[in-house]
Amino acid sequence: MNIRFWGVRGSLGTPLTNAELSNKLKETLQAWIHSGNLKEEEIEPFLATLPPFLRLTAGGDTTCVEVEVGGKNIILDAGTGIRPLGLNLMGRMKGKKIEAHIFISHTHWDHICGFPFFIPAFIPGNKIQIYGVHPNLEKRFIHQQDFIYFPVPLKAMSAEIGFTQLEYEDSFQIGEVKVSVFPLNHPGGSYSYRIEYDNKILVFATDSEYKDPSFDSMTPFMEFYKNADVLIFDAQYSLVENIEKEDWGHSNAYIGIDIALAANVKKIIFTHHEPTNTDKKLWDILSKAQEFLEAYQAQDDLKLELAYQGLTITI
Repeated sequence: MNIRFWGVRGSLGTPLTNAELSNKLKETLQAWIHSGNLKEEEIEPFLATLPPFLRLTAGGDTTCVEVEVGGKNIILDAGTGIRPLGLNLMGRMKGKKIEAHIFISHTHWDHICGFPFFIPAFIPGNKIQIYGVHPNLEKRFIHQQDFIYFPVPLKAMSAEIGFTQLEYEDSFQIGEVKVSVFPLNHPGGSYSYRIEYDNKILVFATDSEYKDPSFDSMTPFMEFYKNADVLIFDAQYSLVENIEKEDWGHSNAYIGIDIALAANVKKIIFTHHEPTNTDKKLWDILSKAQEFLEAYQAQDDLKLELAYQGLTITI
């Protein structure tokens, strides 16, 4: 099972600003001077020593995760990250027909607004199947591309596009891949997907709030996330922001760690990053989460990671 992140921001696309780029360059050059390295061949080794917030960027595209599993191409959400994914697929397939299964957690704009820019959906012969629990799923996609909001209607996309209306807490097969669905806590409703293949488990659980920490309230989530090799978890807010923005439908890294430990998760990847958080802030959140985990239960094998565009994981 190969997992690749194409979009990791929440709520709104957030490209790196010129000011942020300038600060990255300034801090990098300062570190270069202090290192005493002056030779060209020392540049790459030096860059590898920089902290992640300088040598990487989380990226500005909204939620989209690609999963290659069991000979199937599964896409989780169609935020703006699906645009570069589509271009990449076109290059990788080299003229071959593309078949993609797109699972939608919910239809808030940051999770579907990239679909009109998904190039494979414009190519005759390609097959795109879109899955979701929300009622009138196809109508929601059609409405998004109404001329009031977008110049190209859904019917102008020439691929074979189908819609599968899922049921509450559904479980079904795509070839040899098992996919299960579970409801989350988010305004308008959101759904988690559990993907199982060859004794490997991925859980995608973005856009959810966990207001009631009681055992009875958390047990259904822990059961659905149980034994996941990778849990992709919405950690948009800090603890303080979760209180300030109650009922906005998002969570934080510390709650994610609590759930992951109780559910015997092997790795949790924090995503759906707050648009106002810089790269430095995001990796600081990861660092503090690591400190929390070590203080909580240092001997546990749970691994923490920050989602960024281009992050690729094989389980």
